Amino acid sequence: MAEPLLVVENLQTHFRTPDGINRAVDGVSFHVNAGETVAIVGESGCGKSVTSMSILRLIPEPPGKIAGSIRFQGRDLLKLSEPEMRSIRGNDISMIFQEPMTSLNPVLNIGRQIGETLRLHQGLSAREAEAKAVEMLKLVGIPEPGRRVREYPHQLSGGMRQRVMIAIALACNPKLLIADEPTTALDVTIQAQILELMRDLKRTVGAAIVLITHDLGVVAEVAERVVVMYAGKKVEEAPVVELFNTPRHPYTQGLLGSMPKLGSSLTGTETRLAEIPGLVPSLKQKIPGCVFASRCPHATDFCVKVAPALEPKAPGHVAACHYALKEGAIAA
Repeated sequence: MAEPLLVVENLQTHFRTPDGINRAVDGVSFHVNAGETVAIVGESGCGKSVTSMSILRLIPEPPGKIAGSIRFQGRDLLKLSEPEMRSIRGNDISMIFQEPMTSLNPVLNIGRQIGETLRLHQGLSAREAEAKAVEMLKLVGIPEPGRRVREYPHQLSGGMRQRVMIAIALACNPKLLIADEPTTALDVTIQAQILELMRDLKRTVGAAIVLITHDLGVVAEVAERVVVMYAGKKVEEAPVVELFNTPRHPYTQGLLGSMPKLGSSLTGTETRLAEIPGLVPSLKQKIPGCVFASRCPHATDFCVKVAPALEPKAPGHVAACHYALKEGAIAA
Protein backbone atom coordinates (compact mmCIF):
# COMPACT_ATOMS: atom_id res chain seq x y z
CA MET A 1 0.00 0.00 0.00
CA ALA A 2 1.32 3.47 -0.94
CA GLU A 3 2.48 5.79 1.82
CA PRO A 4 -0.03 8.54 2.68
CA LEU A 5 0.52 11.95 1.11
CA LEU A 6 0.93 13.58 4.54
CA VAL A 7 1.94 11.86 7.79
CA VAL A 8 1.97 13.90 11.02
CA GLU A 9 3.52 12.08 13.98
CA ASN A 10 3.66 13.28 17.59
CA LEU A 11 3.34 16.94 16.55
CA GLN A 12 4.12 19.30 19.42
CA THR A 13 3.79 23.04 18.95
CA HIS A 14 4.54 24.95 22.14
CA PHE A 15 4.79 28.68 22.81
CA ARG A 16 7.00 30.21 25.46
CA THR A 17 5.06 32.90 27.36
CA PRO A 18 5.79 34.95 30.51
CA ASP A 19 3.35 32.65 32.37
CA GLY A 20 4.96 29.41 31.20
CA ILE A 21 4.85 27.03 28.23
CA ASN A 22 1.58 27.04 26.28
CA ARG A 23 1.12 23.51 24.82
CA ALA A 24 -1.11 24.53 21.91
CA VAL A 25 -0.60 21.18 20.14
CA ASP A 26 0.62 18.32 22.32
CA GLY A 27 1.43 15.02 20.62
CA VAL A 28 -1.03 14.94 17.70
CA SER A 29 -0.69 12.27 14.97
CA PHE A 30 -2.77 11.72 11.82
CA HIS A 31 -2.35 11.05 8.10
CA VAL A 32 -3.96 12.18 4.85
CA ASN A 33 -4.10 9.98 1.76
CA ALA A 34 -3.88 11.37 -1.77
CA GLY A 35 -7.25 12.78 -2.86
CA GLU A 36 -8.81 12.36 0.61
CA THR A 37 -10.62 14.98 2.71
CA VAL A 38 -9.79 14.85 6.43
CA ALA A 39 -11.54 17.22 8.83
CA ILE A 40 -9.98 18.42 12.09
CA VAL A 41 -12.73 19.55 14.47
CA GLY A 42 -13.02 20.97 17.96
CA GLU A 43 -14.04 24.13 19.76
CA SER A 44 -12.07 27.39 19.60
CA GLY A 45 -8.65 27.15 21.21
CA CYS A 46 -8.25 23.37 20.84
CA GLY A 47 -5.22 23.65 18.54
CA LYS A 48 -6.79 23.11 15.08
CA SER A 49 -5.41 26.22 13.37
CA VAL A 50 -2.01 25.88 15.08
CA THR A 51 -1.82 22.33 13.68
CA SER A 52 -2.48 23.60 10.15
CA MET A 53 0.04 26.47 10.51
CA SER A 54 2.61 24.00 11.86
CA ILE A 55 2.31 21.82 8.74
CA LEU A 56 3.38 24.80 6.61
CA ARG A 57 5.91 25.93 9.25
CA LEU A 58 4.21 29.32 9.60
CA ILE A 59 4.73 29.38 13.38
CA PRO A 60 7.23 32.12 14.35
CA GLU A 61 10.19 30.71 16.25
CA PRO A 62 10.57 32.08 18.93
CA PRO A 63 8.18 32.20 20.77
CA GLY A 64 6.91 29.05 19.04
CA LYS A 65 8.67 25.71 18.80
CA ILE A 66 7.60 22.82 16.55
CA ALA A 67 8.73 19.26 17.27
CA GLY A 68 7.80 15.80 16.00
CA SER A 69 7.59 14.72 12.37
CA ILE A 70 5.62 16.11 9.39
CA ARG A 71 6.29 13.97 6.31
CA PHE A 72 4.93 15.18 2.98
CA GLN A 73 5.56 12.80 0.07
CA GLY A 74 8.19 11.12 2.22
CA ARG A 75 10.11 14.33 3.11
CA ASP A 76 10.16 15.61 6.68
CA LEU A 77 9.13 19.25 6.39
CA LEU A 78 10.67 20.08 9.77
CA LYS A 79 14.12 19.20 8.42
CA LEU A 80 13.94 21.35 5.28
CA SER A 81 15.64 24.72 4.93
CA GLU A 82 13.52 27.87 4.68
CA PRO A 83 14.13 28.23 0.89
CA GLU A 84 13.01 24.59 0.42
CA MET A 85 9.86 25.29 2.45
CA ARG A 86 9.11 28.39 0.37
CA SER A 87 9.16 26.24 -2.77
CA ILE A 88 6.53 23.95 -1.17
CA ARG A 89 4.21 26.63 0.26
CA GLY A 90 1.64 27.70 -2.32
CA ASN A 91 3.01 25.18 -4.80
CA ASP A 92 2.67 21.63 -3.41
CA ILE A 93 0.73 22.64 -0.27
CA SER A 94 -1.66 25.60 -0.32
CA MET A 95 -3.78 27.15 2.39
CA ILE A 96 -7.11 28.96 2.42
CA PHE A 97 -6.95 31.28 5.42
CA GLN A 98 -9.83 32.03 7.75
CA GLU A 99 -10.44 35.72 7.01
CA PRO A 100 -10.37 36.56 3.27
CA MET A 101 -10.63 40.31 3.86
CA THR A 102 -7.50 40.41 6.03
CA SER A 103 -5.65 37.74 4.03
CA LEU A 104 -5.94 39.60 0.72
CA ASN A 105 -3.76 42.67 0.12
CA PRO A 106 -6.10 45.70 -0.06
CA VAL A 107 -3.81 47.72 -2.38
CA LEU A 108 -3.21 45.04 -5.05
CA ASN A 109 -5.82 44.03 -7.60
CA ILE A 110 -7.11 40.46 -7.70
CA GLY A 111 -5.25 39.51 -10.87
CA ARG A 112 -1.90 40.56 -9.42
CA GLN A 113 -2.52 38.63 -6.18
CA ILE A 114 -3.30 35.41 -8.05
CA GLY A 115 -0.52 36.02 -10.57
CA GLU A 116 2.13 36.56 -7.88
CA THR A 117 1.95 32.88 -6.91
CA LEU A 118 2.18 31.78 -10.55
CA ARG A 119 5.14 34.02 -11.33
CA LEU A 120 7.03 32.93 -8.21
CA HIS A 121 6.47 29.17 -8.48
CA GLN A 122 5.90 28.56 -12.19
CA GLY A 123 7.97 31.35 -13.77
CA LEU A 124 5.12 32.78 -15.88
CA SER A 125 5.36 36.21 -17.47
CA ALA A 126 3.03 39.02 -16.32
CA ARG A 127 0.73 38.46 -19.34
CA GLU A 128 0.66 34.68 -18.87
CA ALA A 129 -0.03 35.08 -15.14
CA GLU A 130 -2.99 37.41 -15.80
CA ALA A 131 -4.44 34.98 -18.36
CA LYS A 132 -4.10 32.16 -15.83
CA ALA A 133 -5.69 34.38 -13.13
CA VAL A 134 -8.74 34.92 -15.37
CA GLU A 135 -8.90 31.14 -15.92
CA MET A 136 -8.74 30.49 -12.14
CA LEU A 137 -11.51 33.01 -11.40
CA LYS A 138 -13.66 31.29 -14.00
CA LEU A 139 -12.86 27.91 -12.39
CA VAL A 140 -14.10 29.07 -8.98
CA GLY A 141 -17.33 30.47 -10.43
CA ILE A 142 -16.74 34.22 -10.37
CA PRO A 143 -18.73 35.95 -13.15
CA GLU A 144 -16.99 38.31 -15.59
CA PRO A 145 -13.49 37.14 -14.58
CA GLY A 146 -11.83 39.37 -17.19
CA ARG A 147 -13.18 42.44 -15.38
CA ARG A 148 -12.79 41.09 -11.84
CA VAL A 149 -9.01 40.56 -12.16
CA ARG A 150 -8.61 44.36 -12.24
CA GLU A 151 -10.78 44.94 -9.16
CA TYR A 152 -9.65 45.20 -5.53
CA PRO A 153 -10.77 43.14 -2.52
CA HIS A 154 -13.06 45.88 -1.13
CA GLN A 155 -15.06 45.78 -4.39
CA LEU A 156 -16.00 42.12 -3.87
CA SER A 157 -18.55 40.48 -1.58
CA GLY A 158 -17.45 38.14 1.22
CA GLY A 159 -18.33 35.07 -0.82
CA MET A 160 -16.40 36.35 -3.84
CA ARG A 161 -13.35 37.14 -1.69
CA GLN A 162 -13.42 33.59 -0.36
CA ARG A 163 -13.56 32.30 -3.95
CA VAL A 164 -10.54 34.46 -4.77
CA MET A 165 -8.68 32.89 -1.82
CA ILE A 166 -9.54 29.44 -3.20
CA ALA A 167 -8.36 30.52 -6.68
CA ILE A 168 -5.02 31.67 -5.22
CA ALA A 169 -4.66 28.41 -3.28
CA LEU A 170 -5.37 26.28 -6.36
CA ALA A 171 -3.38 28.34 -8.88
CA CYS A 172 -0.34 26.01 -8.85
CA ASN A 173 -2.34 22.74 -8.74
CA PRO A 174 -1.29 21.77 -5.18
CA LYS A 175 -1.37 18.16 -4.02
CA LEU A 176 -2.64 19.22 -0.56
CA LEU A 177 -5.06 22.02 0.26
CA ILE A 178 -5.45 23.19 3.88
CA ALA A 179 -8.75 25.03 4.41
CA ASP A 180 -8.94 26.87 7.75
CA GLU A 181 -12.61 27.60 8.54
CA PRO A 182 -13.40 28.33 4.86
CA THR A 183 -17.07 29.14 5.52
CA THR A 184 -16.75 31.24 8.70
CA ALA A 185 -18.55 34.62 8.56
CA LEU A 186 -20.41 33.70 5.37
CA ASP A 187 -24.19 33.45 5.27
CA VAL A 188 -25.68 29.97 4.87
CA THR A 189 -26.43 30.20 1.14
CA ILE A 190 -22.86 31.32 0.37
CA GLN A 191 -21.53 28.61 2.73
CA ALA A 192 -23.39 26.00 0.69
CA GLN A 193 -21.94 27.41 -2.55
CA ILE A 194 -18.36 27.36 -1.17
CA LEU A 195 -18.76 23.75 0.04
CA GLU A 196 -20.17 22.70 -3.33
CA LEU A 197 -17.26 24.49 -5.02
CA MET A 198 -14.73 22.63 -2.85
CA ARG A 199 -16.36 19.29 -3.71
CA ASP A 200 -16.31 20.12 -7.44
CA LEU A 201 -12.69 21.29 -7.33
CA LYS A 202 -11.62 18.19 -5.47
CA ARG A 203 -13.07 16.10 -8.30
CA THR A 204 -11.52 18.38 -10.93
CA VAL A 205 -8.08 19.00 -9.43
CA GLY A 206 -7.74 15.82 -7.33
CA ALA A 207 -6.09 17.55 -4.36
CA ALA A 208 -6.26 16.13 -0.85
CA ILE A 209 -7.92 18.48 1.65
CA VAL A 210 -7.33 19.10 5.36
CA LEU A 211 -10.45 20.92 6.54
CA ILE A 212 -10.15 22.86 9.81
CA THR A 213 -13.57 23.64 11.30
CA HIS A 214 -15.77 23.68 14.39
CA ASP A 215 -18.91 23.20 12.28
CA LEU A 216 -19.95 19.54 12.26
CA GLY A 217 -22.53 20.27 9.57
CA VAL A 218 -19.67 21.22 7.23
CA VAL A 219 -17.82 18.02 8.22
CA ALA A 220 -20.82 15.87 7.33
CA GLU A 221 -21.00 17.56 3.91
CA VAL A 222 -17.43 17.17 2.67
CA ALA A 223 -15.17 15.01 4.88
CA GLU A 224 -14.36 11.31 4.63
CA ARG A 225 -12.47 11.02 7.92
CA VAL A 226 -12.60 13.14 11.09
CA VAL A 227 -9.96 13.96 13.71
CA VAL A 228 -11.43 15.40 16.94
CA MET A 229 -9.12 17.63 18.99
CA TYR A 230 -9.49 18.88 22.55
CA ALA A 231 -7.00 20.95 24.57
CA GLY A 232 -4.20 20.37 22.08
CA LYS A 233 -4.63 16.59 21.85
CA LYS A 234 -6.35 14.19 19.47
CA VAL A 235 -9.14 12.46 21.42
CA GLU A 236 -10.90 10.57 18.60
CA GLU A 237 -10.56 9.70 14.92
CA ALA A 238 -12.99 7.81 12.69
CA PRO A 239 -14.61 7.69 9.24
CA VAL A 240 -17.26 10.42 9.13
CA VAL A 241 -20.32 8.11 9.06
CA GLU A 242 -18.94 5.99 11.90
CA LEU A 243 -18.20 9.08 14.00
CA PHE A 244 -21.69 10.54 13.57
CA ASN A 245 -23.44 7.20 14.16
CA THR A 246 -21.30 5.92 17.05
CA PRO A 247 -19.20 8.61 18.74
CA ARG A 248 -17.01 6.90 21.36
CA HIS A 249 -15.46 9.84 23.22
CA PRO A 250 -17.67 11.88 25.59
CA TYR A 251 -16.34 15.13 24.11
CA THR A 252 -17.41 14.07 20.60
CA GLN A 253 -20.78 13.05 22.03
CA GLY A 254 -21.07 16.51 23.60
CA LEU A 255 -20.24 18.24 20.31
CA LEU A 256 -22.83 16.20 18.43
CA GLY A 257 -25.41 16.73 21.19
CA SER A 258 -24.99 20.50 20.97
CA MET A 259 -25.90 20.59 17.28
CA PRO A 260 -29.38 21.96 16.54
CA LYS A 261 -31.56 19.44 14.71
CA LEU A 262 -33.75 20.72 11.89
CA GLY A 263 -37.44 20.10 12.48
CA SER A 264 -37.09 18.96 16.10
CA SER A 265 -39.60 21.58 17.24
CA LEU A 266 -42.24 20.00 15.00
CA THR A 267 -41.99 16.58 16.67
CA GLY A 268 -43.08 17.72 20.11
CA THR A 269 -39.83 16.46 21.69
CA GLU A 270 -37.52 18.48 23.94
CA THR A 271 -35.64 20.99 21.77
CA ARG A 272 -33.18 22.41 24.31
CA LEU A 273 -29.62 21.90 23.10
CA ALA A 274 -27.20 19.88 25.19
CA GLU A 275 -24.19 21.73 26.55
CA ILE A 276 -20.73 20.71 27.72
CA PRO A 277 -20.30 22.08 31.26
CA GLY A 278 -17.16 23.84 32.44
CA LEU A 279 -14.27 25.40 30.54
CA VAL A 280 -11.31 24.16 28.51
CA PRO A 281 -8.35 23.71 30.91
CA SER A 282 -5.35 26.03 30.65
CA LEU A 283 -2.85 24.75 28.10
CA LYS A 284 -0.05 26.16 30.28
CA GLN A 285 -0.63 23.42 32.87
CA LYS A 286 0.57 19.86 32.36
CA ILE A 287 -2.48 17.63 32.93
CA PRO A 288 -1.49 14.18 34.29
CA GLY A 289 -4.77 12.44 33.46
CA CYS A 290 -7.44 12.82 30.77
CA VAL A 291 -7.60 16.38 29.43
CA PHE A 292 -11.42 16.17 29.33
CA ALA A 293 -11.86 14.77 32.87
CA SER A 294 -12.87 18.12 34.45
CA ARG A 295 -15.88 18.37 32.09
CA CYS A 296 -16.73 14.70 31.56
CA PRO A 297 -19.93 13.21 33.09
CA HIS A 298 -18.25 9.76 33.18
CA ALA A 299 -14.93 10.80 34.79
CA THR A 300 -13.57 8.89 37.79
CA ASP A 301 -10.49 9.38 40.01
CA PHE A 302 -8.66 7.02 37.64
CA CYS A 303 -9.38 9.40 34.71
CA VAL A 304 -7.97 12.36 36.66
CA LYS A 305 -4.73 10.50 37.46
CA VAL A 306 -4.05 8.40 34.35
CA ALA A 307 -4.11 9.72 30.78
CA PRO A 308 -5.96 7.34 28.42
CA ALA A 309 -4.14 6.10 25.32
CA LEU A 310 -5.65 6.29 21.85
CA GLU A 311 -6.98 2.76 21.33
CA PRO A 312 -8.88 1.09 18.47
CA LYS A 313 -12.61 0.84 19.22
CA ALA A 314 -13.79 -0.28 15.77
CA PRO A 315 -12.19 -0.62 12.31
CA GLY A 316 -10.51 2.72 11.57
CA HIS A 317 -11.94 4.20 14.78
CA VAL A 318 -9.72 5.22 17.72
CA ALA A 319 -10.59 7.10 20.92
CA ALA A 320 -8.69 8.21 24.02
CA CYS A 321 -11.12 7.22 26.78
CA HIS A 322 -10.80 4.58 29.53
CA TYR A 323 -14.52 3.84 29.36
CA ALA A 324 -15.19 3.91 25.61
CA LEU A 325 -16.47 0.42 24.77
CA LYS A 326 -15.16 -1.31 21.71
CA GLU A 327 -18.58 -2.50 20.62
CA GLY A 328 -20.61 0.59 21.48
CA ALA A 329 -20.70 4.04 23.01
CA ILE A 330 -19.64 5.20 26.47
CA ALA A 331 -20.66 2.96 29.34
CA ALA A 332 -23.31 4.59 31.50
